[in-house]
Amino acid sequence: MSGARFLALPRGRSLDLSGPAAVMAIVNCTPDSFYAESRARGVDDAVARALEAEAAGAAIVDLGGESTRPGSAYVDEAEEFARVVPVVKALRARSGVIISVDTRKASVARAALEEGADIINDVSALEDDPELAPVCARFGAAVVLMHKQGRPDSMQRDPRYADAVEEVRAYLEAAARRAEGFGIAKDRIALDPGFGFGKRLEDNLALLAGLAEIGRSGYPVLVGLSRKTFIGTITGKAAEDRLAGTLAANAAAVAAGANILRVHDAAETVDAVRVLAAVLARKRG
Repeated sequence: MSGARFLALPRGRSLDLSGPAAVMAIVNCTPDSFYAESRARGVDDAVARALEAEAAGAAIVDLGGESTRPGSAYVDEAEEFARVVPVVKALRARSGVIISVDTRKASVARAALEEGADIINDVSALEDDPELAPVCARFGAAVVLMHKQGRPDSMQRDPRYADAVEEVRAYLEAAARRAEGFGIAKDRIALDPGFGFGKRLEDNLALLAGLAEIGRSGYPVLVGLSRKTFIGTITGKAAEDRLAGTLAANAAAVAAGANILRVHDAAETVDAVRVLAAVLARKRG
């Protein structure tokens, strides 16, 4: 289980991780994310969705302008900028909610941080763009470093692991040390094992069962399980019908020490975490 009690943010703020898992609400500023209901239609819709998630209890809103679902194509810099940065600006003008931006591009991250974003959530763990780590360090941004095997367009073709938990743990700890080498403080780093990113069903289940191993490094652990394909494989349900399976997977993750849950369904997840936290507190007491 992670021993992290907070995640440091820019401008002297921090995310409290001492209680039940914080909920990160997904707002997709894309036309092709795998779950159609998560796609915002323009700036006003994205801001409205973000404010609704905040009102429901989400601590973080995660804005993304490039789908990284299996088989997705790379989005050019100008297009991603146009999709995301105006939303960051408009949302920050109306709310103090913690804003995360899901990007692999230094230019998008720089502009988003200038407009008041707090976290850069990078599926490449700062590897795809050599300028991204220095940008995050300069702004004092928190970063989420995710593990993936391969590229989004091909990562699910034939992923293989000898020991998924150990290989992912080792990769993420090395990525954190690399980030620290660029001047990103340890208390500004969270780790994401990357469920569904170059993972077979058995790999996802192994990582979920062994999540505490990822957290033993002392960094906060973020999990993105929401409506993923492996939940559909287990339940036989399409993405639109995977809420119950997602809540069960997130409950298992919280019990294993997850600090942040990245989800499409903020209100339902907040309720589930509150109930689970009460039960776990009673059990410990």
